[in-house]
Order: sequence, then C-alpha cells, then structure tokens
Amino acid sequence: MTKAEMKQLLEQKDMQEALELLEEAENGELAELELVESLGLLRDATLNDELTRILKEEGVNIIYISDDDG
Repeated sequence: MTKAEMKQLLEQKDMQEALELLEEAENGELAELELVESLGLLRDATLNDELTRILKEEGVNIIYISDDDG
C-alpha cells in the first residue's frame, strides 16, 4: 500500500489520530513513537503493519515496549 492509499483509507475510516501521526511524520515533526507491542496503533493488524511500515519509511523510530513497561 502506498502512503497516498493509506492516507485515503484513514480519511475514509475517519481515523484522524492515525492520519495526524502520518502527516506529522511526513512533515518531519515525529522522530519517534512508543507503542505497546501487543496493541500497536490500529486494531486491524494489516493496516497496523502497513502504517508502521510507512512511518518507518518516513524516518520515525518506533520503540516497542512490553505490556509490563507501559
């Protein structure tokens, strides 16, 4: 999935927070993001994987923390 396709899908599904993260990453405003490993960003595992991949491509350092650390 391309970044443009992801943005369109997030807009269609009204996932504003995820869309804002993507836009911040595009603008160089998001350097790193901490995620609880078992939760991720989105409930949909496929979308979650695609979004994290795109964020990494935009230079975001994703730090996974365990449930115990969170």
